[in-house]
Parts: sequence; C-alpha cells; structure tokens
Amino acid sequence: MKKTKVMYWIFTGLLVVLMGFGAIPDILYAADAVALFAHLGYPSYLLPFLGVAKLLGLVAILIPGFPRIKEWAYAGLTFDLVGAMYSNIAVGDPVGGAAFFIIGFVIIGGSYVCYHRKQRAASVSQPPRLAA
Repeated sequence: MKKTKVMYWIFTGLLVVLMGFGAIPDILYAADAVALFAHLGYPSYLLPFLGVAKLLGLVAILIPGFPRIKEWAYAGLTFDLVGAMYSNIAVGDPVGGAAFFIIGFVIIGGSYVCYHRKQRAASVSQPPRLAA
C-alpha cells in the first residue's frame, strides 16, 4: 500500500506540474500562449477557459473523496492532451514534439492507475460495515 501511495503522489505531483504550468499562461493570457493558439488556428478567447478548466481538474484530483468527479477530471485532462496533440499534428508541426505528449499520457495514466490501486487497497483493508 505504501509503495502505491508513493507512486500515486509522484505521478500526481508531476501531473500538477505539467498541467499547472500549462494552465497559468492560459489564464494570464501570456503572449506565448496567444501565439501558440494563433499558430494552431484557435481563437484566443478559449485560453482562459481552458486554463481554468485545467486548474479545476487538478483541484478535483487533489481533493480527497468525490471519486466520480475525479474520473471526469482525469478524462478532461486526457481530452485536453489528446486535443493538443492532434492540433499540433494537424498544423504540420514536427513529429519529434510527440515525445512531450507521450510523457504527458504516461503521467496521466500513471496517476490514474495508482489512484485506482490506492482506492482498491483501501477498500480491501477496511472491515465490512454492518447494516443498522
């Protein structure tokens, strides 16, 4: 159980760094983020929306409880990364940039798998509750 918790927090910490550092420039409407969106052909008004959505997803993953919301948060962050990868491919960016996306998928997947292992281990270690 301890190894699973450590792995969960390593992957989740990396996920917070990866998505958090991506969300902050979006929210602040940074010039680099605006230029990237223009390169991808997206309107810049989507930047704050996507940035706030990423931060809310991270908050949902970090707050204890709420397993269904966590599932949606993991899905949303995955969709964000898939959309970003597809957009880069669609505009003809070099395939070498795919390594960043593969690392992102490994981090999201690692956090997600460890979260479920942690939940399963916690439910097995708790004695069954008796109905009143």
